[in-house]
Amino acid sequence: MTTGKQRVDGQPAFLLQAHPYRETSLVVDVFSRDFGRIGLVARGAKRPRSQLRGVLVEFQPLDLGWFGAGELRTLARAEWQRAWPMLSGPRLLLGYYLNELLQRLMVRDDAHPALFDLYAEAVQKLALAPAETVRHEALLRGFEKALLRELGYGLTLDHDANGDALDPQARYVYKPELGLLEGEGSGDDVSMTGAQALALHEDDYADAQVARLAKTLMRVLIAHYLQGQELRTRRVFIELQDL
Repeated sequence: MTTGKQRVDGQPAFLLQAHPYRETSLVVDVFSRDFGRIGLVARGAKRPRSQLRGVLVEFQPLDLGWFGAGELRTLARAEWQRAWPMLSGPRLLLGYYLNELLQRLMVRDDAHPALFDLYAEAVQKLALAPAETVRHEALLRGFEKALLRELGYGLTLDHDANGDALDPQARYVYKPELGLLEGEGSGDDVSMTGAQALALHEDDYADAQVARLAKTLMRVLIAHYLQGQELRTRRVFIELQDL
């Protein structure tokens, strides 16, 4: 709910990251459903008796109110909508990866309600679903695709760059900004058959080769749109694999 131009209340949101601000406060980066990514000053949040202490936690569905204008507003209130189990281990790292994608690729004050709902669904699965039922690869690939689509970087995998139907037996390369072009490709091109492209379009990762291809394709596309910036969480993934 918005009460005037300067005050918002009852807004669903998730905390993406918090930084110390002065002696007793925090600057928090939040993803809200109707206002997108915004920055808020949580005054006094580090004080032992602050009502905000212990509430501003990543991966918990929040209900926020704030006021002000400009790059940083002032947080007025924060409550948990409901309590989910805290993420830990690999699930925590996956959650931080989702948060970093949002922070690196989303601009401030750009609302994406559909993406917010998909993020909430992904975090809920990480928090609540039994380990044996969570298909992490499918969850990540689905969110990555949705993020690029919502930000206008449409990922087209059901037809080629000319709008023609795919030949399941033919080979294609995926070019950022263009889409699928028929041919073998070379160097760092992400190459796939028409059948594999259609499986990616349907989020069908049952085939191990398609799952690996999806991971490679999303890594290439995200790196392209990040313009060479390295994701910290991806570096952690690599270091853990090396260990």
